[in-house]
Amino acid sequence: MTHSSPAAVLWDMDGTIVDTEPYWMETEAELVSAFGGTWTHEAAMTLIGSGLERSARILQEYGVDMPVPEIIEVMSTKVMEKITAHVPWRPGALELLEALHREGVPMALVTMSIGRMARHVASFIPFAAFTAIVSADDVTESKPHPEAYLTAASALGVDITRAVAIEDSVTGVTSAVASGAAVIGVEHLLSLDDSGAHRVWPTLDGRTPADLAEVLAGASAPVSDPRHEEARA
Repeated sequence: MTHSSPAAVLWDMDGTIVDTEPYWMETEAELVSAFGGTWTHEAAMTLIGSGLERSARILQEYGVDMPVPEIIEVMSTKVMEKITAHVPWRPGALELLEALHREGVPMALVTMSIGRMARHVASFIPFAAFTAIVSADDVTESKPHPEAYLTAASALGVDITRAVAIEDSVTGVTSAVASGAAVIGVEHLLSLDDSGAHRVWPTLDGRTPADLAEVLAGASAPVSDPRHEEARA
């Protein structure tokens, strides 16, 4: 059965399009160490998908004696430098972006990174993938609040319930589901089995616009992807 294409596809960035989480974790550890503290893997994992202000406040608790805005700027600059040296694309992300672009499906980047970082990452995509970019600079409430996704749908002029969102974190999935979008969770560092995503995939590798259309059509009755279940068996 052929399903209608999504009115738009709304992409998370960190961990979904690019595997920047290790860059963030390295940067957090470097910053805490510079102030004589010790950063832990467990602490880093709690920040996945979080807004940068929350992350900065937690770094302050670990001894980083800098104002929140300065922490955000320093961390973002360091991560951008690492991205410039090597862009860590997630499997299948560029291919799906290109296929959707070729079909004329409007797309937006929806990230809690700052705007200059979002534009930096987008600049490495070899075509103009995004009609809109919604970053931490553009919202009052960070994910898991739905504001970012609602803002993106508004910027594209689409009904959020006809859009598909792609996320890799529980925080991001929660935000996208609350907005009313059909949500695909792509597992990366965390399990998304109980996240509320309409579909959970182990990877975007091999996925097509038709797969997204199928998820949108079935979003009112969430089911597990059998390929996902086989991969986890």
